[in-house]
Amino acid sequence: MRNLFYYQDSMIKDFTAKIVRTGIEDGRPFVVLSNTAFYPTGGGQPHDTGKIEDLEVLDVEKIENEIRHYVNGDPSALPNEVKGTIDWARRFDHMQQHCGQHILSAAFVELFDFSTVSFHLGSELVTIDLNTNTITDEQLSLAENRANEIILENRPIETKWITKSELSQYPLRKDVTVDEDIRLVIIPDYDYNGCGGTHPSSTGQVCLLKIMDIEKMKTNIRVSFVCGNRVLKQLAMRKRVLSAVARSLSVPEEDAADALNKLMKDSKATEKALGESQESLLIYEARDLVSRSDEHIVASTFVNRSIQELQRLARSIVSENDKIVALLVAENEDKLQFVAASGKNAGKSMKELSANVLPLINGKGGGKDSFVQGGGEKMISANDLLTRMENLLKEASK
Repeated sequence: MRNLFYYQDSMIKDFTAKIVRTGIEDGRPFVVLSNTAFYPTGGGQPHDTGKIEDLEVLDVEKIENEIRHYVNGDPSALPNEVKGTIDWARRFDHMQQHCGQHILSAAFVELFDFSTVSFHLGSELVTIDLNTNTITDEQLSLAENRANEIILENRPIETKWITKSELSQYPLRKDVTVDEDIRLVIIPDYDYNGCGGTHPSSTGQVCLLKIMDIEKMKTNIRVSFVCGNRVLKQLAMRKRVLSAVARSLSVPEEDAADALNKLMKDSKATEKALGESQESLLIYEARDLVSRSDEHIVASTFVNRSIQELQRLARSIVSENDKIVALLVAENEDKLQFVAASGKNAGKSMKELSANVLPLINGKGGGKDSFVQGGGEKMISANDLLTRMENLLKEASK
């Protein structure tokens, strides 16, 4: 393990090696080399990408005792000795983020004795889960400041291979999970950690660390952060969003939050007033329908009216007169929907009525004796369905 190119020199960008073998796994061609600078997925760090000669390296995995480079193309035509080229922007980004994770995790241990129980290096954000169920803004700020102090001090980062018997000589931040090929990543007088990932040679190469967000994860707290060039990308993205919001609100960027809060408050007030107005209109509409009804049946059809509106209107109708039955049908695109409501003194079963009309529209519905709703295909017109409902109701009254 320790002779692999990416362990000998984490800053390596290209190399030459001999082909040991080629193969295909699950339809994916791969190459095994005599040595490699391509880091395989592991330890929370994603794999490197790049090229072997002209073939694009899509994935790298360590399987048993070999590192497989999965390529886009046929590796059988490759020469015996090949040149590998690392996608350096991706590799260096991973190094910045992984090293930043070590530094931030150590800061949480040093300041608050919060240990990291898991780590994920994503394409946009890096996350660590801390073994605490609560954390304050002040603690986050102190940990972030401490991490950036270590970065700005440009401390050296050392790697060392040791045996299991030598572990007790180092103040490890957490226990190692292997018994051999134990590799320590060390920031002297700050962090000692077993790790198989790639890291820069000094903390200064991480450049900067910024905590972006936190969320509760069962009994842990997940902290999302970025390092290095990702800080600039996040800053640029947030600048674009903030500028767009500020322009839309016609306020300076520093006033955007207050202006947005005011807009949301005004919007909620408007929404509430609109809702109250709609309810008032429904009441007036219900009264009008009741005043024009005969035989204690209010029957009406509508176009493009939601089932929720029909339900509210039907309830308003029967609340106006408890001896009335409301039959409301709406034609919504290629569907028919209906609501049937019975006043408490009307003595009519809406469930029975619904069961008789649903087959006419190949529909489904539900409810209780006093109130049902249903819907189905537009196999007949809304008026025909309403007429059928009225006739069934009148027949039941004979």
